[in-house]
Amino acid sequence: MAVKVGIINYHMGNIQSVVNALTFLGHIPLVSSDPNKLKDADAYILPGVGAFAQAMKNLEHEALIEFLNEEVLFKKKPILGICLGMQLMTNYSLELGEHKGFGWIDAQVLPIPISSHLRVPHVGWNNLEIYEKEPLFSRLNKTSHFYFDHSFYVYSNDKSIITATCNHGVEMCVSFRKDNIFATQFHPEKSQTSGLKLLRNFLDYCEASLW
Repeated sequence: MAVKVGIINYHMGNIQSVVNALTFLGHIPLVSSDPNKLKDADAYILPGVGAFAQAMKNLEHEALIEFLNEEVLFKKKPILGICLGMQLMTNYSLELGEHKGFGWIDAQVLPIPISSHLRVPHVGWNNLEIYEKEPLFSRLNKTSHFYFDHSFYVYSNDKSIITATCNHGVEMCVSFRKDNIFATQFHPEKSQTSGLKLLRNFLDYCEASLW
């Protein structure tokens, strides 16, 4: 059964690379900022690059916060947050002040510490330490590497939700899962074979959830 994937367009970041990756995997996603069009999707992807506060303003302006709370928390549709999309799922961010997020995950977004030998923003490839392979990291090596581009990271005291970490001056949560909510700090759509495998695993999970 083909899953209908809705990509949330809140005018932050390059959505086309996500569309291209899903199309390569045989799925034609629906890209929209209109809740009335997105409501028929079986699952969602929340991508994004940019400032946390502006992202939340854009989501509120498009009436997407209430919509996603309904779809994700009450209808239990699967969702994958990517990069900024992951950070928006937390309680709050300390980027340019303190700004409230969706609050789906008991976590916060903190600046990557500046050091003399590591570059911030964290841009480029990094290996992961994978703690939970199912379902996102199925068929991937435990030290697979992915592409990153960020200056802030997710920190959570709830270790049970963390599925992968990496180190860039500090150990960072770079993937979490809580029930139907999935997220990655890295960009699977820009991570070549490993990224395509991860996206395929998410789609397989979504398809299985339709039965």
